[in-house]
Amino acid sequence: MAFTAKDVANLRQKTGAGMMECKNALTEANGNIEKAGELLRQKGLVAAAKKAEKAALEGIVASKISNDKKTGAILEINTQTDFVAKNELFVELSRTILDCILTNKSKSIDNLLNIKAGGASISDLISSRIATIGENIQIRRYELYELNSDEGIIGTYIHPVGNKIGVLVKLTASSNATSAELEQLARDIAMHIAAAQPQAEYIDKTKIPQDIIENEKRIELGKEDLANKPKEIAEKIVKGRLDKILAQRCLLDQPYIKDQTITIEKLIKDKSKQLNTDIRVAQFIRYNVGETFEKSSNDSQKTTVGIS
Repeated sequence: MAFTAKDVANLRQKTGAGMMECKNALTEANGNIEKAGELLRQKGLVAAAKKAEKAALEGIVASKISNDKKTGAILEINTQTDFVAKNELFVELSRTILDCILTNKSKSIDNLLNIKAGGASISDLISSRIATIGENIQIRRYELYELNSDEGIIGTYIHPVGNKIGVLVKLTASSNATSAELEQLARDIAMHIAAAQPQAEYIDKTKIPQDIIENEKRIELGKEDLANKPKEIAEKIVKGRLDKILAQRCLLDQPYIKDQTITIEKLIKDKSKQLNTDIRVAQFIRYNVGETFEKSSNDSQKTTVGIS
């Protein structure tokens, strides 16, 4: 008995199994949805759907840079326990997903889930890993950086203890300065972003939205120690405080973690002079596993496989 795309969709909705698994089950069951559902249960794929309802709060951050250093991607992929996050099948899945992101330059998770790798879609690969490993797996987020026509380099750093923190950084240069020194600089800056406290949120003060500056100013002006001071004096004190607060949140103003006597801006200027080029930080992003989640003691948070 033949079956339609609607039958496949219905079986997927009913069981939570991957598209290819549902197609294969319907083929084996001659189009009988009930029998196909039983086949999926026998193969453990319906159990995978139930596991997909459990919160995925652990996981890893992974990244990959193209051979020419012009494209890079960073990925957060989650599972339920730290034990599974260290499983080689889980880590291998992250590598496959990163390869797909770089090769296809996918811009959204929905698009990424439909991309095929080795004959199966990323969505189906995730479902298969859930069935094998026994825990929910979720692509939480990813970012793709490209240099396109710009000169420069893309670098990354993944903190080796648990692979929980990762950074992707894009440096541009005024000339073709792709070299071991520039690659090391990108890695050093990425490592700084991963480790620095307070965390860098902006490249420099020009990138801070005005509403955030005004809000910080309002908070400082409202502090009790300024209540009885003349307005002009209070404004000067607030300006000094504000400069310090905002500098802590700007990458270029932060003291370099490997040498606290210089800032990141000075580090970049020195390297620019050494390499005879003008190096600038164009973009950066820092991932910390689960930073947007709140752990629940009763495991009540629900997630959907492959959907961020």
